[in-house]
Amino acid sequence: MRFPGFEGEWEKKKLGEIGEVRMCRRIFNDETSLIDDVPFFKIGSFGKEADAFISKELFLDYKKRFSFPRKGDILISAAGTIGRTVVYNGEDAYFQDSNIVWIDNDNTSIINDFLYYVLQIVKYNTEGGTIQRLYNNTLRSTEFNAPSIPEQRKIALALSHIYKRIQAQNKIIEELELLKNLLIKKSINRELRFSEFTDDWNTMTLGEVCEKQASNISANKIEVNFGDYAIYGASGELKKVDFYEVENDYIGIVKDGAGAGRLFYCEGRSSVLGTLDIIKPNKNVDTYFLYCLLSCIDFSKYSSGSTIPHIYFKDYANEKVKVPATGEQIKIANFLSTIDQKIQTEKAIQERFETQKKVLLLQLLV
Repeated sequence: MRFPGFEGEWEKKKLGEIGEVRMCRRIFNDETSLIDDVPFFKIGSFGKEADAFISKELFLDYKKRFSFPRKGDILISAAGTIGRTVVYNGEDAYFQDSNIVWIDNDNTSIINDFLYYVLQIVKYNTEGGTIQRLYNNTLRSTEFNAPSIPEQRKIALALSHIYKRIQAQNKIIEELELLKNLLIKKSINRELRFSEFTDDWNTMTLGEVCEKQASNISANKIEVNFGDYAIYGASGELKKVDFYEVENDYIGIVKDGAGAGRLFYCEGRSSVLGTLDIIKPNKNVDTYFLYCLLSCIDFSKYSSGSTIPHIYFKDYANEKVKVPATGEQIKIANFLSTIDQKIQTEKAIQERFETQKKVLLLQLLV
C-alpha cells in the first residue's frame, strides 16, 4: 500500500549505513542510589519506571564527555527481550551501557520518525542462549527498505495516528484499573457501603471462606492452541484447549515465582496450569466478592523460599477477614464487576487497534 504521488523502488539499506551504534558510558553499582537526581534505566526498567538513580553531577559530566543520545534518537534494548524501542525525548535520564543502545542517525537519508516504525518489524539475527543479545555487528548488518524522505514522512505520520490511539486506549484501561482497585479497597474496608446495609460484618478466616484445589497441568503438555476453553498461566489466559477442569467461576492465584499472589478471575469451564492454585468460594460466599476480598490481601507476608518465592494455602488460610451477609456481597460484587466488564470492553477495542497497527506496518513498510 502506497500513498498517491509516490512511485519507484525503495532502496535497500543497513542500519549501520545510517549511523554508528552508540551507548552511554558505563555506570557502576556504587555510583547508583535508590533516591537521587537523575533516573538510571537498566534493561529491567527500560521503558518503565526507573529503580536506580545517579547524581546530577555525574550525569552532566558523562553527558558532556561521552556518547549520549540526542532528542528524537531511538533507544533499543540489546539484551533480554531484544528490540524493544523507546524514543528519547530529551529528559534528564541515563541508560545502561551495552544493554541499551541507539543508532547515531543524522536524519540525512532516514528520518527517526520513520526509523522508529522500521525497528518494529525488522528481523535481527540474535546470538546467545537463554538470554539473547543483540550485538553491534548484528545491529549494523540488519537490512530494511526505505523510500524518499517525503514518503517516509507521510508513512510516519499515518502510523503515528494509530500509535497515539493505542496509547490513549492504554491510558483508559490503566485509569479504569486504578478505579477498580480503589473501589475494591474502599468496599472491602467498608469505607464505601450501600445505604440499605447496616449490619456488622463477620470476622472469619480465609479457610472458612474458601477452599483450594490444585492443578497438575504442565505447560509442556499444552502443545496446540485450539478448542473452546481457556487455560490460565502466571501471565493470564494462555491458550484455548479442548478440555476444562472447573465448571463454575473461580479465582486463580499464582503460587510461586516473582508473581506469587497475583490473582485472576477465571470464568467457568476453564483450567489453570500447575503454577496456579484454584480458589473456590465456600457456601454463602459470592465468587466475585471473594476475588475482591483476596485482592486486598498482601500475600508477600506469606512468601517463603529464598530462590523461588512460594505461597501456600495452609499459611494464608489463617488470614482474618471481614465478610458481610450474602445479599451485601452480591450487591458489592455486581457493582464492582461492571467496572471489570468495562475494562474487558476497552481491552477488546485495544486488541482491534493492535491488529490494525500490525496490518498497517506490513502494508506500508514491507
